[in-house]
Amino acid sequence: MPDLDLSKFEKVVTVRTIQRKDFEAIINLQKLCFPNMDPWTIPELESHLNIFPEGQICVELEDTIIGSSSSLIINFDEYNDQHSWAEITDNGYITNHNPEGHNLYGIEVMVHPDYRNMKIGKRLYQARQELAEKLNLKSIIIGGRIPGYAQYADKMTPREYVKEVISLNLYDPILTFQLSSGFVLKRIIKKYLPDDRASLQYATLMEWNNIEYQSNSKHHFKTAYPVRICVIQYMMKKINSFEEFAHQCEYYVDVASNYKSDFVVFPEIFTTQLLSFMDQDTPSLSVRKLTTFTEQYIEIFTHFAVRYNVNIIGGSHFVEEDGKIYNISYLFRRDGTIEKQYKLHITPNEQQWWGISTGDQINVFETDCGKIAILICYDVEFPELARIVTEKGANIIFTPFCTDERQGYMRVRYCAQARAVENQVYTVIAGTVGNLTHVENMDIQYAQSAIFTPSDFSFPRDGIMAECTPNLEMVIVGDLDLELLKRSRKSGTVTLLKNRRHDLYEIKERKLKT
Repeated sequence: MPDLDLSKFEKVVTVRTIQRKDFEAIINLQKLCFPNMDPWTIPELESHLNIFPEGQICVELEDTIIGSSSSLIINFDEYNDQHSWAEITDNGYITNHNPEGHNLYGIEVMVHPDYRNMKIGKRLYQARQELAEKLNLKSIIIGGRIPGYAQYADKMTPREYVKEVISLNLYDPILTFQLSSGFVLKRIIKKYLPDDRASLQYATLMEWNNIEYQSNSKHHFKTAYPVRICVIQYMMKKINSFEEFAHQCEYYVDVASNYKSDFVVFPEIFTTQLLSFMDQDTPSLSVRKLTTFTEQYIEIFTHFAVRYNVNIIGGSHFVEEDGKIYNISYLFRRDGTIEKQYKLHITPNEQQWWGISTGDQINVFETDCGKIAILICYDVEFPELARIVTEKGANIIFTPFCTDERQGYMRVRYCAQARAVENQVYTVIAGTVGNLTHVENMDIQYAQSAIFTPSDFSFPRDGIMAECTPNLEMVIVGDLDLELLKRSRKSGTVTLLKNRRHDLYEIKERKLKT
């Protein structure tokens, strides 16, 4: 009898980290496992991989994803025992992941219903335990659902139900499994997952301790996470060449670098200064001439970011794409990578004089100082945008602006301050001053650039970290403490993000078809 080809009988089960190509399969699996709950979104899954790829694990059988789990690292001592899933995951984006933390927090495990007799859940839990041991983490913590409780809610309290499950008098598909996996009950959480009707929003706080954990730190709390911001109140004056413009910009980047800044912020459309040495046409034709400098502008600012080791919010610049002109703000990271945010709302003035087109994407950008967003001038006057980027994890909102008189400036300022209070974030505004006497529609400027904070005892009295003198060319530098921001959101005098009435209202972002 010839040797059998055993490969045709093999069914290989692989435990591996999730990749981007798996996103659609993960979402479909979640819809199947939890049909009454909102599934992951692509931006959330992207955030998981960008922030903590090792904690995103799946089980694959013959090219089919049949199970997955997600987790992040935190210092659990910094959280209230009666936390919610949204709080512990930063609304699903895990932007609160702390690589220096002591606890691995599991936020989801799911197994395809057709494969629940293959110990897929055991494999996922074992992979988590191996990760905790590899990273020398103190424990794994989970907020476990108790989906069997709804059947007994009229007969017993959650505590009584959990006690019966622990005593093996009742079976719960999740709690029973977690107990058999070495997890110990710590307490019961109320209102953990609002859409978990099977558990009536209750969950069990469970912990698995890593017996091989070796303490290597005396500190369990991060006292501060400062991010230094340098804001440029830029003088618009006549110049004679692009090289002169580049020299001015490099001077300010150098200043920011000398102060060891993490970000330097330039104003909106400050590149219109280049029009001062060009032959003047109508504003709409001049803008199209200005777009010819786009590649040079991007090249020099990328060079500055890398050379001076500072992230640059490059103000904004008019860019031509497919025959249309857009107002675009670029983020030049100090690692040499580049992102861009289109202006989403165009003022009547921009439309009338320059024919500017609207952008369609609301972005939040990862940086080495956490997530940030850019809302260009008029965009900060629309509160929906700031709420959306905050929900996506942005802690700082940068607003390059350009206003010609005080009324327009005050609209930007008051709205930026309101956004800081409403969303418990930092906002930064950077504007142009001076005059371009030979450039139509850019002849006068008014600005008082500033850095704003939420309004509470932990922050400056008036919610102003720093501000420029109006209409003078200058810079301001301020430290924004992200750890202080996080604590304020949890236990401030008011907690606006936590106290939103999701039962009454919501803000949704729509994806436009291209």
